[in-house]
Amino acid sequence: MNPTDIRNPDYFHKVVDCQWACPAHTPVPEYIRLIAQGRYDDAYMVNWYSNVFPGILGRTCDRPCEPACRRSRVEDGQSKEPVAICRLKRVAADNKEDIRARLPKAPKQKNGKRIALIGAGPASLTVARDLAPLGYHLVVYDQDPQGGGMMRTQIPKFRLPETIIDEEVGYIADLGLEMRLGQKIDSMKELLAQNYDAIFVGCGAPRGRDLDIPGRAQAKAHIHIGIDWLASVSFGHIDKIGKRVIVLGGGNTAMDCCRSSRRLGGDDVKVIVRSGYEEMKASPWEKEDATHEGIPILNFLVPKTFVHDNGKLTGMTFEKVRAEYDARGRRRLTPTGEPDQHFECDDVLIAIGQENAFPWIERDIGIEFDQWGMPKVDETTFQSTRPGVFFGGDAAFGPKNIIWAVAHGHEAAISIDKLVNGEDIAERPAPMVTLVSQKMGIHEWSYDNEVSLDQRFKVPWNDVRVTLKSIKVEVEKGFDPATAFKEAQRCLNCDAQTVFTAKLCIECDACVDICPMDCITFTLNGEEADLRGRLNAPANNTTQDLYVSETLRTGRIMAKDEDVCLHCGLCAERCPTGAWDMQKFFLEMTHAGPGCRSKPAAGRKAA
Repeated sequence: MNPTDIRNPDYFHKVVDCQWACPAHTPVPEYIRLIAQGRYDDAYMVNWYSNVFPGILGRTCDRPCEPACRRSRVEDGQSKEPVAICRLKRVAADNKEDIRARLPKAPKQKNGKRIALIGAGPASLTVARDLAPLGYHLVVYDQDPQGGGMMRTQIPKFRLPETIIDEEVGYIADLGLEMRLGQKIDSMKELLAQNYDAIFVGCGAPRGRDLDIPGRAQAKAHIHIGIDWLASVSFGHIDKIGKRVIVLGGGNTAMDCCRSSRRLGGDDVKVIVRSGYEEMKASPWEKEDATHEGIPILNFLVPKTFVHDNGKLTGMTFEKVRAEYDARGRRRLTPTGEPDQHFECDDVLIAIGQENAFPWIERDIGIEFDQWGMPKVDETTFQSTRPGVFFGGDAAFGPKNIIWAVAHGHEAAISIDKLVNGEDIAERPAPMVTLVSQKMGIHEWSYDNEVSLDQRFKVPWNDVRVTLKSIKVEVEKGFDPATAFKEAQRCLNCDAQTVFTAKLCIECDACVDICPMDCITFTLNGEEADLRGRLNAPANNTTQDLYVSETLRTGRIMAKDEDVCLHCGLCAERCPTGAWDMQKFFLEMTHAGPGCRSKPAAGRKAA
């Protein structure tokens, strides 16, 4: 194998698994250390710069960082649980003081460029957050009377209080945006005629899928599309539901629907899914939360009919199926032959998926759509087939989640900024990287490198007898500072990298002897597959690179398995020559602005 090039920004970035997995590449260990130090304002600002909505995401994020957490790979037995990264983010938001003085300000002198943002959800607001301080005149359109998009309309208040949405949406709106709320865009052609310099479409996936089975039309009065129903609940248009409720679907929207129903009068609420429990798209904790509130989840049942009595919904029938897999692992649902099952109900909420709907975008203006009615969008620049028109969030590639929308917004903002300044939007700026020694003495580091043996701490809940009585009482209390400190100590500081200097090594193997995870091996070089198998502990996770040194004096090389390293620093403490050092890696994604441009401004219009 060739020696590892640690100058490549992606090398150590991939070692910080949580940051690599986060679509916005939030520097997770950095803000967790700040929380452990009680520096909540600083931790909040680290988050705000990357993921824009720390308080919102600290309650609602889908947590792609947590399955990647090294903690779950290095522990034994049943304790293999990641650090509670998401809920620690909330700790920073809940305990910070007034940080408004630290937020950027919109310049008094605008730069003369006008950008239209369709939708006031997380993708559009991220674009606005990045562009407003650069002097752009940003006009945000949304058909709803308040900003926030799906964060406000689809996430129940018992998970995300309205005050948190108001606060974090307000931080962005206060950057001088022109908020045209309650104004629906009915024609892209008319919008283009207004000569905006660029247009960003971040309107989400506004249409919930329906279920066309017998009885749907006749019993429609008590059959509701899940996302529309949640929006009506959010804005106070609906405040009750029938006693017996069936929720169809296995995603997070279905979990929000069933839990909301319990709070609006549903005594007998059940979720019915055509797939198995493990195959449901809902996050594991969302399913657990529903179960905790007494909501059963029934699996492998396919809807057949809505049963009604002269138009009054009385129940549903389902066919029992089982999953069968072919030689290629493809699943097929096969009827078991059992009698159809009937469940009585007063209301049904359909939450079987969402899809984009763009009837307001004319098909003769240069914006091409694929066979599924989705716009053709460049996955790097987020530009459509019409120059100057960009898409992001659910509107670009279908339903995902808030953190993906934020990531799209950052990238689209770079593209818009480069476009209106006459630059090639395909040339993407590299992130900014620092790598700094943490040495404070022979055996001391600037971070706490002791590995905590604590198991993951549970976030406390309010009493279910209280939370089920109100749609607005928040279920989770969040960590108190003392528990947050202990949970933060579980972080392995994966950004404190073990950096090896081959010319200082005397091959004494002291680092090999002291390593608690058998990560380090001195051996002859070879092809990667062969080398992985010859390490002191075979490195079977090929998604994590090996750290390979230059050839040493004996002809051997040092090979380190990054996958299970604890970043404890014992190798560096033990090394008699300083060949090993602990160096903090900090990666900061480049955002829109002078740092991603090289040419003077040049006019260019979206129209």
